[in-house]
This record gives sequence, C-alpha cells and structure tokens, in this order.
Amino acid sequence: MRESLSDRLEIRETVENWVLWRDAGDWTRFATVWHADGWMTATWFQGPATRFIEVSREGFDRGVNILHSLGGWTCDLAGTRAISQVKMNILQRAPLDGVMVDVVCVGRFYDFFERRDGRWGRLRNRRIKNRTRLNPSIPSAN
Repeated sequence: MRESLSDRLEIRETVENWVLWRDAGDWTRFATVWHADGWMTATWFQGPATRFIEVSREGFDRGVNILHSLGGWTCDLAGTRAISQVKMNILQRAPLDGVMVDVVCVGRFYDFFERRDGRWGRLRNRRIKNRTRLNPSIPSAN
C-alpha cells in the first residue's frame, strides 16, 4: 500500500507540474515530465512530446497565453504502468474574426504513465473535451 500511495503522489505531482511549468514557460522543467519517447495528442497538435515542447515555446514567445486548471483526479496502477485521469479547464484569450474572445474548454486529461529508471513519466497525453465555449471578451474599465 505504501508504494501505491507513493506512486500515486509522484504521478499526481507530475500532472500538476505539467500544467504549472507549461503555463509558466519553464521549458527545461516541462521537458522532465515526459519520457524521451513521449507522445502528445491535442486538438491542435499530434506528435512527439519534444516537438510539442518546441511549438508550445514558439507560441509562448509570440504571446499565446493558455492557462490550464485541474480538478478531481484518479489513477489506476498496474506494476510499472499507470493511467491517470484529471478534470481540466483550458482558458485562452485570442482574436477570432477581429473579435477578442475567451475560449473555455472543459474536459479531462487522460495520461498513460510508465515507471522507468526509478521515475514516473508521461508516455502519452490525450485530451478529452466535453465542451468548448467562446465568449466575446469585454475590456475592463480600468
């Protein structure tokens, strides 16, 4: 039981670090949540995690601002493999046809983990979106 709790905590920490380091643009630490052969699948990208980090960095450097928040979490362990699911929201403000909109995506991150060389790392990341909403952004009066 103790190993199971320790494994679960390490996996959850990796999930949390993915969100925090990506949104902060901490690309060196962000790369550590993946195994070398990790694969990312999102609505806008499918490919190796190393390339996902590169294109995320390029967007970040151009001013693309995406924020992730996490909710309830569960994890199924099977030896050196695990499947993690966490409820998530993705928030982004961007122009669409000349109108600034706030994009809100609600869904889950569904991640396949593997323990290698004494650490848990992501092998595959999938996003399952339950709904996406676009709201016109109203400038603040400040």
